[in-house]
Amino acid sequence: MNISTVMHKGTEWIDPGMTVSKIAAIMNERDIGALPVGENDRLIGMVTDRDLAIRALGSGKDPSRLTARDVMSKGIVYCRTDQSLEDAVHLMEEKKIRRLPVINEKKRMVGMLALGDISHHASPELCGELVHAVASPH
Repeated sequence: MNISTVMHKGTEWIDPGMTVSKIAAIMNERDIGALPVGENDRLIGMVTDRDLAIRALGSGKDPSRLTARDVMSKGIVYCRTDQSLEDAVHLMEEKKIRRLPVINEKKRMVGMLALGDISHHASPELCGELVHAVASPH
């Protein structure tokens, strides 16, 4: 199965200067746990709900002064629309991540692939393998 048929389409990124309170509000409004961060037409990071909890609230810094750039996870891991679902799952297992931005052949972000998407389309064995990998202690 191809990633382009499984992913959430139309994902947009946020600006690295966006405040963490605005990021949290967007996540709450959309009922999502991660937002990609882009700058100069490039994907530069990802802010997850865990980043907000650990890097913003748990850092001892004033959360009202923090931005996406302050709390984002850097070193983006992504998959491509033409890859198989199995390839993406193995990448997520290896990197112990639950969400992947999806890039098309023009190197444009066109969607997100999340654990929930995979659970609806992959075999129970493949889903179990992924959950075990990402839920294991780092």
